[in-house]
Amino acid sequence: MIRIELDEPTLSRTRIATSPLWEVLTSLFVLNRHPTEVPWPYTDWARHARRVLDEVPAAASARLLTVCLPAPDFLSPIPTSAAPTLAEQLAELRATPAEVIAEQIPRYHDPDDLPEWLGPFVTDRRAALDRLADGIEAYWDAAVAPWWPAMQAALDEEVLHRARALAAYGPDALLSDLHERVRWDKPVLTLVKPSEQEFVAVDQRLLLIPLIFSQGALVCATDHPEIIAVSYQARGAAVLAEGGPASAGRTAPATDRLAVLVGRGRAQVLRALVRPATTAGLAATLGLAPSTVSEQLSALLAAGVVHRRRVGRRVLYGLEPAGLALVQLVGDEPASVSA
Repeated sequence: MIRIELDEPTLSRTRIATSPLWEVLTSLFVLNRHPTEVPWPYTDWARHARRVLDEVPAAASARLLTVCLPAPDFLSPIPTSAAPTLAEQLAELRATPAEVIAEQIPRYHDPDDLPEWLGPFVTDRRAALDRLADGIEAYWDAAVAPWWPAMQAALDEEVLHRARALAAYGPDALLSDLHERVRWDKPVLTLVKPSEQEFVAVDQRLLLIPLIFSQGALVCATDHPEIIAVSYQARGAAVLAEGGPASAGRTAPATDRLAVLVGRGRAQVLRALVRPATTAGLAATLGLAPSTVSEQLSALLAAGVVHRRRVGRRVLYGLEPAGLALVQLVGDEPASVSA
């Protein structure tokens, strides 16, 4: 477990940001944690990413991010804006000052007995940082960029959803409902991990970073003097099973007859309701904010193509015969309703 004690000033400064660089980091963790077959929805992406690491020599340098853990935070700096691009984060990585490296390394290694991979960041800092940044960029371009538009859309939905919750209910409510592996028992935020560490954040800022690849690991960065950063698994990871090179031959949205008829968002919901689901379940599956799903469901209910039924404490939505007919006759794939 990683336990982080947050004082009130730190808690009150809770913010949310995305990070392409941290997506690279945790995507490599996904590959490391599953050396053979990676589970859905990462399976197809992982096969592609492993080919990239084998066939694109420059990309292999990105593996340095995960060669030894824990590692100094300068190797994967936290985002300094709400939604930085990878280019912006790599520019910051390349410009890491020598004094930052000198300050962070002793927290993890004896400066007089550095691992072979870490030594160049001290003896030839600029070349080592450029080599790492070039490797990350090559890996990103070949292994992540094809999926990034869909990932970014899912992350935008996640940030909007969490920002609304933060504004409406405050950081306590936000942290209490962040993820099953992130526990909030005020004033301690616990990350469920194999390692045992404890930190105290005093008069700092808590930065939450939702990641599509955070199933690979929950990342905690504590080296910054003013910010403590924590990643968590964003909803919408299913986009990795839908986007990227494998989707090139699929039907384009403009020729999706169901989307043309009812709109892309409602078409997504209709297809997903082949199996009855809750609003939260649909949101997680589709990578959309619950408010967006609720809006689509209200329209579909009003049109008589979807029904709503209470089962115990849950409210399940399913297809009416008219909705099933739409999916079967107008949609691209046949469907059958599950009881």
